[in-house]
Amino acid sequence: MEAFAIYLKNRLALTDEQATQATSCLQTKRFKKGSILLSPGDTKSDSYFINKGLLRYYSIDEKGKEHIIQFAIEDWMLTDRDSFIFNEQSNFYIEAIEDTEVVIVKKDFFASIKNIVPEILELNILMLHNSIRFMQKRIDMLLSATAETRYLQFLKLYPNLSSRVPQWMIASYLGITPESLSRVRKDLVKRK
Repeated sequence: MEAFAIYLKNRLALTDEQATQATSCLQTKRFKKGSILLSPGDTKSDSYFINKGLLRYYSIDEKGKEHIIQFAIEDWMLTDRDSFIFNEQSNFYIEAIEDTEVVIVKKDFFASIKNIVPEILELNILMLHNSIRFMQKRIDMLLSATAETRYLQFLKLYPNLSSRVPQWMIASYLGITPESLSRVRKDLVKRK
């Protein structure tokens, strides 16, 4: 819980006591590499703060091809908004790529602690806007950027991730083939 308390303290300037109160109702859970936290059709109402490890958020199309929407690394939060906010069935998977420890944030968390930390609602809104901003930039990148630009932006967003995930997952995230990613990486090495 300490990492999530620090996360809240850094964003809201909470006292130690407020951070302890805010996180006292939460629990941590460990997932083994390969564990599926969410599957299409699920209506779970959890959000995950990653203490340690790595999650991926993805879909599988009708041809069986995976499309990675997002990776979530330490100190990031990940949720499926269809199930978390709207209580609808998810269309996506959340999977642990590594052994992962998360803080499980239930749907009512932000509302329940607003008496302890009134600023929490502002944080929730800011997190929502950051998520929207991230997705807008991602959509624009996928529609308009070259494979090289996509890869360079990936490295900037996730500086240490390329050594933690298989190359085919990076290619899936970038919307290119593994062969295209290999060419991009070779070209970058040649130019350096």
